[in-house]
Amino acid sequence: MEQDVASNEPGAGSTSGGAPASAPVNANKALWEKGDFTRLAETMRQSGDELVAWIAPTAGMEVLDLGCGDGTTALPAARRGARVLGVDIASNLVAAGNRRAREAGLADLRFVEGDASALVGIEDARFDLVVSMFGAMFAPRPHDVAAEMVRVSRPGGRIVMGNWIPGDPTLVAGVLRICAAYMPPPPEGFVSPVSWGQEETARERFVAAGIPPERIGCERATYTFRFSGPPHAFLAVFRDFYGPTMNAFEAARRDGREAELQGELEALFEAENRGDAGSTVIPATYLRVTIER
Repeated sequence: MEQDVASNEPGAGSTSGGAPASAPVNANKALWEKGDFTRLAETMRQSGDELVAWIAPTAGMEVLDLGCGDGTTALPAARRGARVLGVDIASNLVAAGNRRAREAGLADLRFVEGDASALVGIEDARFDLVVSMFGAMFAPRPHDVAAEMVRVSRPGGRIVMGNWIPGDPTLVAGVLRICAAYMPPPPEGFVSPVSWGQEETARERFVAAGIPPERIGCERATYTFRFSGPPHAFLAVFRDFYGPTMNAFEAARRDGREAELQGELEALFEAENRGDAGSTVIPATYLRVTIER
């Protein structure tokens, strides 16, 4: 299984150590290997369990979790008896996922490194269910991502994709919007990850991948972050361990605007908190896209 996904193309999610020394840096891989996303993932576990309960994978089902992180949805699916492959571009998250699988005694759950834009080594029509929660949306070449998700899913199966929504007033869209204002302009040809959160855009990409429009469903849903501390302490997790926010703080620091960024984000986290004194409970809206193959 460890050989299922490993792109050897420079800049396309190749395994660490496999690329030549002169290979260009894969910016997407570097982003998600920065910091420690597991610290943020720990605040998302309950919503991961709830999502898997809604999807309801069954024993023996073949499941791909794409952009899986350390297994927030992969582990609950495997606990239901599904055979799960988790794929992520970040080697540190793959290692963390395999560690969690071993500790949980889940022999039918494995994590490998790979790029959602090019699932090298995964055969066509392999999976009954393809899931990607806030993962594949960050991969480059979104039309390739949609095509790959369709290619590896079986006719009669399902694809479930969760994407943050641009301009939404809730937490993650707000974090990304605020941080973007402190970053240098993106390179020419850059496609915003949150474009996946626009219903018409998500539909267009899957139609281009061969899915009939009537088999694509879109609805808004809620993912809740839960943290046993006040909002400013939860913000520190984003600041210190979440790649996009880390990059924004570095850019703001260079421009002498770090305190300004900190203040904007503190106001957002305080406004969105629904927890009691000393705790943080923040719901975040996302677009849930469901494809019936």
